[in-house]
Amino acid sequence: MVLKNICPFKGLCLSLAATLCTVAQALAVEVDAVAARVGTEAILKSDIVLEMQRMNAPQSAFEAVRAEMIDRKLILRAALESKMTIQEWVIENRIREIIKSMFEGDRNKLVEFLSLKKMSYPEWRERMKNDMVIQAMKWNVVDKNVSVGPQAMRNEYESHPERYAEPSIVTVSVILLKPEDASKRDEVASALKKEPFSAVAKRFSSGSRASEGGLWKDINPADVFKPAICEEISKMPRHTISNWIELDGWSFLLKKESETPGKRLSFIDAYSKVEENVRKEAAAKSYSAWIERLRADTYIKIY
Repeated sequence: MVLKNICPFKGLCLSLAATLCTVAQALAVEVDAVAARVGTEAILKSDIVLEMQRMNAPQSAFEAVRAEMIDRKLILRAALESKMTIQEWVIENRIREIIKSMFEGDRNKLVEFLSLKKMSYPEWRERMKNDMVIQAMKWNVVDKNVSVGPQAMRNEYESHPERYAEPSIVTVSVILLKPEDASKRDEVASALKKEPFSAVAKRFSSGSRASEGGLWKDINPADVFKPAICEEISKMPRHTISNWIELDGWSFLLKKESETPGKRLSFIDAYSKVEENVRKEAAAKSYSAWIERLRADTYIKIY
């Protein structure tokens, strides 16, 4: 009766309502479809999409995120079977540390941050607890059992010399033009025929070092510039000026002032870094083997 009073086209309204309901149900099924099963537990597609949103991950990361979520469930199942637990006071201490270091000691700021990530505090706390359980399991099964032998370290050092070399240190000057100033390239080029690079940089550059003549002194380029700029710097002889390089609409002109080539570290000097890399590689292999064992012992279905 209410519907009749509102709309004279009763059949049309009912049909439209039924259609909208059907579409909504179809969308709900699409969003909440089961993406994977791990034992008796399900991972919904919506769970993965939400996790990707929180990570700002692209659509192409769907399978990788799903695989990571499967691995988490496998480890948590293993922890439950081994009766691994984390005491509540340990969790609370960790939360207090996070609030102090990241949110200026204000719990309300944490809650505000979580709301932006579409996560409740209880949900986040449970995730923190699970993270700590997973870390403890990984330590017990993988990390504490990794051994580093002298021959493995020597092989690592000899096989990857690029990992154990000091980077080249360079001094470069940069003229940076905003996208809207790209038309000034010719004017800059004309000025460079009459004036020092530093003077032209002070006049035209929009870079943070413009007042210093665009000078970046004694730097490792990889610490400062994007890869395309670093590549150009590596090819430039000293005291030369590059061609214009365009990145995201910005125009870069470089002058390499000086360069101190890097040198290879001795085995003794590189010892701690070599040991760290060998340990990481061994741990990664051990972790992969552990996950494969857990997968072999658990029913897993990918949809």
